[in-house]
Amino acid sequence: MIAAADLTTVPGVSLAQSDVNPEAFAQAIGESFERFGFAVVADHGIPADLIARAESLAKAFFALPEATKRAYRVPGSGGARGYTPFRVETAKDATEADLKEFWHVGRELPKVHPFEGFMHPNLWPDEIPGFKDAYLELFAAFDMAGLRILSAIARYLGLAPDFFADTVRDGNSVLRLLHYPPVAPDAPGIRAGAHEDINTITLLLGAEEGGLQLLDRDGRWVAVNIAEGEMVVNIGDMLQRLTNHVLPSTSHRVMNPPPERRGLPRYSMPFFLHFRPDYLIDTLPECVSANRPNRYPEPITADDFLLERLREIKLL
Repeated sequence: MIAAADLTTVPGVSLAQSDVNPEAFAQAIGESFERFGFAVVADHGIPADLIARAESLAKAFFALPEATKRAYRVPGSGGARGYTPFRVETAKDATEADLKEFWHVGRELPKVHPFEGFMHPNLWPDEIPGFKDAYLELFAAFDMAGLRILSAIARYLGLAPDFFADTVRDGNSVLRLLHYPPVAPDAPGIRAGAHEDINTITLLLGAEEGGLQLLDRDGRWVAVNIAEGEMVVNIGDMLQRLTNHVLPSTSHRVMNPPPERRGLPRYSMPFFLHFRPDYLIDTLPECVSANRPNRYPEPITADDFLLERLREIKLL
């Protein structure tokens, strides 16, 4: 495997290149992931009008009265579906809860599906017309973009391009609508404490408003800056484990804005792409060598891994 370039900022890549020269695209995005755990992706194929509609509907939902939003909270579900209120999720090992609220949309399964026991049914707010249709469309678009990126990752690792297709088929993926309200001068904590994502890969839209930072390998916090319409993609813990840390799941956070922007909210839409619940995360032989011994000789299912981590961040 070619060593990742010694870059100091996360480079941009165009997903359109994957159709023209898939090997070159795989090398470019793979090097970015191996170096940073992150990539900035342009031309991702999710229509701009769909993104704008989804953002507008998210703003409408979060503007609802608190009592109305809390009616869509599902106790005991780990926030898997519906609404999670402000200052509930807490980063692993953090002492302050995050300054955010969010809504989760999951995969719609056909009736009598083998994974019914792993996935909660979706909730849809009656107060926001068009909510369900927009987010099911966006979920499907994220799914498609994610598969294209996973195909490039497979190529980079020396696997068949379709290696990940079955691993994520009907996976327990989640679309999160995030709202970070304006930050008071004396607010404790930050918008999102330093954490790593649990899942396979995360695809993030709406990060144009600053604040996202990653922890570089030299211990510096580096801003992840993107242009309008670009997407941030990062490696999650499940893929880090599968690849024996060839592709790292990098700590990242969302900082509070500077004083002149503290009165403004921040909205974003991350898509946490997951393996299917019964997928056994067993270290890839291609990622084990004399210089890189297997860190995880005991495999674990994706669902068991997920539950373990949800407990750590106080959602279960």
